[in-house]
Amino acid sequence: MSAPAPGRQRSLGASLLDQVLAETLDPAYAQAAAARTARAAGPDGGGPGPGWLRRYRGQLLVALTLLLAGLLASITYDEAAAGAQGRDQARQALRDDIGEQSDTADDLTAQLEELTAQVTRTRQQALEASVVGQRALEQLAVAGQAAAVVAVSGPGLRVTMDNAPPAADSDPVGGSEEVAGAGIVQDGDLQLVVNALWASGAEAISINGQRIGATTAIRQAGKAILVDLNPVNTPYEISAIGDPQDLSNAFLSTPEASVVAGLSRDYGLVFEFARDEDLALPAGTSAELRWATPLDPGPVPSSDPGTAPGTDPGSDLVAPDRTTDGG
Repeated sequence: MSAPAPGRQRSLGASLLDQVLAETLDPAYAQAAAARTARAAGPDGGGPGPGWLRRYRGQLLVALTLLLAGLLASITYDEAAAGAQGRDQARQALRDDIGEQSDTADDLTAQLEELTAQVTRTRQQALEASVVGQRALEQLAVAGQAAAVVAVSGPGLRVTMDNAPPAADSDPVGGSEEVAGAGIVQDGDLQLVVNALWASGAEAISINGQRIGATTAIRQAGKAILVDLNPVNTPYEISAIGDPQDLSNAFLSTPEASVVAGLSRDYGLVFEFARDEDLALPAGTSAELRWATPLDPGPVPSSDPGTAPGTDPGSDLVAPDRTTDGG
């Protein structure tokens, strides 16, 4: 086989070089570029098609996500605002109810005081009409003062108790509850002071305007102290009617006062007292009469042998029935 001629070899090399220079891209790349351009032009060749959507799909997803997030945030805010408004309305409704009930209680209390005063005036007028009634009025006055159902005034002793002041270097977060509780006035502390004043000869006592009677209770209800079922707040002012000099000397010598003074020294409770020449104590709550029995006047002479000793044949009182079923 003979080799091509030298001139033919030169022409073949020149044609290949011209072809390489003329076609810089592979035909497959050109076909892919043409297909991309056709898809971008759309089916009708005049607008954007699926290629445009794929090109901006990421931006559209981000915008849609932000829109949904904003919508959810708006809905959440509206619900929270509606819930807060509902809670405020509920609180206001409760405040209004409490105010109405308090006004009603105040009106009833005023009516009760007025009716009680009318009953007292009517009773006094009826008893003043006779000598026996006047003696009964004197006995009622003494008994009323002892039962704390009448207002009294005069000199006496004023005792003040209060919680311990907070320490300057106290830690409000990590402070000890036991130490904090020890510096708070409790119902037992007030009971000690009241008992000491009674033992010292006090004629009448009140705590923050609440009169202390024979049936008055001083009790703790949570963090509040109730005197005759009425809450009292600090500072607690205990007023006692009596001779200021004798009352203060006797009060300070009682063991109860020594205990309270020790609490003041150890835990910082405020415990102060001062003599007062003009104390005014209100009337307390009158005790409710639930049952009563007549006093035994002693044996009464009688000619009737069937009459038991100590009974009055002409009396309208009927002895209680003591019989039992089957007895």
